Amino acid sequence: MIFPTVEFGIFFLIVFVISWAVRGLPEARKLFLVGASYFFYAWWDWRFLGLLFLSTLISYIAGLAVARAEREGLRKFIVGISTVSHLAILGFFKYYGFFLVSFAALLEAVGLERDLPFMQVILPIGISFFTFQGISYVVDIYRGHVTAERSLLNVTLYISFFPQLVAGPIVRAADFLPQLHRPAALTREYLGIGLVLILSGLAKKMVIANYLATELVDPVFFDPGMVSALDLLIGIYGYAVQIYCDFSGYSDIAIGVAALLGYRFLDNFNQPYRAASLQDFWRRWHISLSTWLRDYLYVPLGGNRGGEVKTYRNLFLTMFLGGIWHGAAWTFVFWGAFHGAMLAAERYMKGKLEEFAPSHTDPGGFIATIGNGARYVVGVIWTFHLVCFAWIFFRADSFSTASDYIAGFARWGDPSLYVTPFAAGLIAIAMFFQFTPVRLGNWLARGVEYLPAPLLAVLFGGGIWVIWAIAPEGVAPFIYFQF
Repeated sequence: MIFPTVEFGIFFLIVFVISWAVRGLPEARKLFLVGASYFFYAWWDWRFLGLLFLSTLISYIAGLAVARAEREGLRKFIVGISTVSHLAILGFFKYYGFFLVSFAALLEAVGLERDLPFMQVILPIGISFFTFQGISYVVDIYRGHVTAERSLLNVTLYISFFPQLVAGPIVRAADFLPQLHRPAALTREYLGIGLVLILSGLAKKMVIANYLATELVDPVFFDPGMVSALDLLIGIYGYAVQIYCDFSGYSDIAIGVAALLGYRFLDNFNQPYRAASLQDFWRRWHISLSTWLRDYLYVPLGGNRGGEVKTYRNLFLTMFLGGIWHGAAWTFVFWGAFHGAMLAAERYMKGKLEEFAPSHTDPGGFIATIGNGARYVVGVIWTFHLVCFAWIFFRADSFSTASDYIAGFARWGDPSLYVTPFAAGLIAIAMFFQFTPVRLGNWLARGVEYLPAPLLAVLFGGGIWVIWAIAPEGVAPFIYFQF
């Protein structure tokens, strides 16, 4: 079931009405939302409902065990067993085929071909997201950031809540579980946030992302060796916008739907293409994942403690493993390794640059303003193109396709086949909104809060109709469903 479909609209309308009809019975409401979430997941493939519940049960039992254990060694052991169990499930379903194929290729390269136990393994949708939530829940109990839940129902709803189940954002237990202990209420604030985010998410996905995918990105990446350098350049700009609008659009809808059900998720994107450094980019892009990697991988590795060399190592390993999380392919491995290496190099160069030419700190001086402004503009342009280069490997289906794409930048004399004013206009509009006031969405939501309910319904319904009317036919799956 995909968000921008009639099926989901009917499903959510039923869930919305019933969930608020039983708001006076908190446990019944939570049980209903769990049932709705499992139905939502079963719409994809009912065979994996047991896997979803198994992941939940591991987290629930491990959380209680950690809370009751008194010896530190036993607490660590329980956390380790829980984490290994989660990762073993994720590794089998997501990486079994990748590692077996890679191992077979290695054996063939050294002349030791063997018949290996190949079998077709279906990747359960959303497994990476609910696995990470299960791991963080147990770790946070161990760290004392959250209290172990005695209610299996609460943990089940936390892991399976349908708005974020299949593509995030990765919700922290400390942010969500306390909301289950308060009476649910649909405030004007939540109503405004929900409606504005749902409309913005639909517009991003159905109009900008889908048009760029079908009319520019997909044709250019299908055979990059046959198109011009201009097509390739605008094509990768188009993909940068497409993946942002696709994924942030999903996050907007997920956060908006949760708000209409009375729950608040944290923001998952914050205008990432206005970042003036890779470090800043990762503070703005897929925030729930980048902070998860920071808190549960980078910090346990040592973070920035232990000297510069270990910091560079930890940055590289964190992003390298982040690349592997995104997909079972060597292109994703390279993408993560590239970001890790560039983050380490950026940290090193930033330190050297500050020694050679310290940034101006006097905000009132004209020279300081010009100097810092120039640094920012150069930083934004450099960071954006560095990210775009890495996107080539993220989008390409193989290293061969990626190398053809990069080699094609030499064909500047060839005519363009896919660059149109419409595609360029969509890219320009999306990039314009990267530099609007940060709280623009909140201002719009606050304005919506005070509208009469009938007018609000008309505007929301009209907005959906307009988006549906101008969007291309068909509904493409969200890019992050494959992760």
